[in-house]
Amino acid sequence: MAGSDVNVVLVHGAWADGSSWSKMVTGLQSNGISAVTVPVPLTTLADDVAALDRTLERVEGPVVLVGHAYAGAVIAAARDPKVKALVYIAALAPAEGETVADVFYRSEPHPKAPKLAPDKHGLIWLPHDAFAAAFAQNASAEEQAVLAAVQRPISAACISVRVGRPLWKDVPSWYLLAEQDHMIVAETQRFMAERMKARVRVHPVDHTPSITAPGPVVDLILEAARAIRA
Repeated sequence: MAGSDVNVVLVHGAWADGSSWSKMVTGLQSNGISAVTVPVPLTTLADDVAALDRTLERVEGPVVLVGHAYAGAVIAAARDPKVKALVYIAALAPAEGETVADVFYRSEPHPKAPKLAPDKHGLIWLPHDAFAAAFAQNASAEEQAVLAAVQRPISAACISVRVGRPLWKDVPSWYLLAEQDHMIVAETQRFMAERMKARVRVHPVDHTPSITAPGPVVDLILEAARAIRA
């Protein structure tokens, strides 16, 4: 992954895997930007940050770090000096001393949001019908079926630990606010984005625009890449 130009590192959130970024990878590559996804285990926040760190070790040159949903907490824990910008895609951004659950449950949930609870292994799965109702309601039925089939559960341990000083206090950030999000309501997204003083771009998209509206996501990442080149 050598290269002196900007690189993009993509971090998926809960109930997803690296394939959720496939349209971003091809879209960025068509614009001459190298992109790689992080295989996040979703076992503990520390494990997920360690997986990100291992990927960053393999990337040379300045990095735009992109996180979706839960991964907003993961990217904010990065400390690699190559990271020059953060991009949040409908992502959670706990402040120092908060947990992911604190911000996720800050506002009244959307009426179509699923009820979530860990199983006997401490893992939280997304109900199958939630992919069409809340996770990616603007996706095709085929895309929703694939998302449900490849989902990876998140451990309750990921969302219950208090975070340290977030990187968004030290590097510039961008935020795609998803107006039609049924998982993290727009009110919560706006609160977090404004608190972190992010450059906010609002779009009428669902919780997973990397699947359902890749254009605005690629555009936002390119905007961040251009900014750190300048």
